[in-house]
Formats: sequence, structure tokens, C-alpha cells
Amino acid sequence: MKLILLGPPGGGKGTQAKRIVERLGIPQISTGDLLRAEAAAGTPLGKRLKEYMDAGKLGPDDLIIEIIKKRVAQPDCRKGYIFDGFPRTMPQAQALDTFTKADVVLNIKVPDSEIVRRLTSRRTCKECGAIYNLQSIPPKVAGKCDKCNGTLFQRDDDNEKTVTNRLNIYHTQTAPLIEFYRVKGLLVEADCAGTLAENNEKVDRALGKWLK
Repeated sequence: MKLILLGPPGGGKGTQAKRIVERLGIPQISTGDLLRAEAAAGTPLGKRLKEYMDAGKLGPDDLIIEIIKKRVAQPDCRKGYIFDGFPRTMPQAQALDTFTKADVVLNIKVPDSEIVRRLTSRRTCKECGAIYNLQSIPPKVAGKCDKCNGTLFQRDDDNEKTVTNRLNIYHTQTAPLIEFYRVKGLLVEADCAGTLAENNEKVDRALGKWLK
């Protein structure tokens, strides 16, 4: 299965991707991870990308497409893959169609108010990076990581103002992609504002035959 995950920041794309990876044995392709790995490798492409990353900017579409092409050509992608965080723009979606075709596109829908609640409640361990949510997955001891007893903190981009800005960018960039894939007949959707168990069930129902 070649799956594209669409959805707002904090909507649960990563959580669902990990479930599907375990179930189907196909790789999860995260654009952010690819960019960091390429930059760390010091390749000519990586050096160009690092300039953008160091400036806090997203790489241009042509560089992103080049790195995605390299990734899907790897042997572990022969049976499929899950795109998490790609494509982000219409040019990326159109370019993707020139070298590989998605089987299905899952749009995870969560109201903005719920996203703000989730992300502003998120806490991360300074030591091991474990993620908690004060509402749904609180630590056993306030302010301490269950796994390593490290200190939990709130990321700078998890405050309400920043989350709202990220949502505005998401809606501007992603709305055209939703319609783009809907017209192609590839779009399925799942309302994931409920509990984790409820969301898992809705995603499984939406993907249906592709998970068999």
C-alpha cells in the first residue's frame, strides 16, 4: 500500500503511521527525518538543504522532490510506504504523480479547538524525548518522565499563539491537496477527535481493504 497521510499538526498522523507500519511492514517516510539525514551525510544535496534548515526555512519544492525520489527508490519501499508530512504543497503533489502513484490518501480531521487543546497540553522529556499529554497521557509524577525520571517541558512551538499560526499555515497549504486527491478518487477521511481507541477504529474503517 502506498499511503499519504494528511492532517493538522497534532492530529495523530504519526501515531497512526506507526500502527500501520507495524501491521503492514512498510516504511514510514517522514520528510523532516529525510532532510536531517541528508544534511548530516554532507552530500551536495544535503549541503544545499542545510542552508535552508539553518535559516529555519523549508527547502524548496525541487530539493524536497529530489530527496523523496531517492527514498522511494530504496528496496524497502517495493511493497509500499506511508508519507507523513509530504506532500505539503500543490507543486509537490503534482510532481509526486510523475514518478510514483499513491493508492489511497487518508485525511485525518480534527477541529482546531481540539488541536490547540492537545498541543498546548503536550510535554516532552528533556532527557529521552518521550512525549506526554497532560489531558490524555499524563505522567505518573507531575513534571517527571515515567521512563527515565527526566524533567518534562513545553516546547516553544506548543504555545497557543504558535499552534494557531501553524494551523493557519496548514489550512492554507493543505486545503487544495484535500480537493486535489478527492477529485482523483483517492481520498478517504476519518474524524479523529475522540479517544485513541475510537480514532484507531475510525482509521481502520476508513482504510478498510488496504489493511487486509
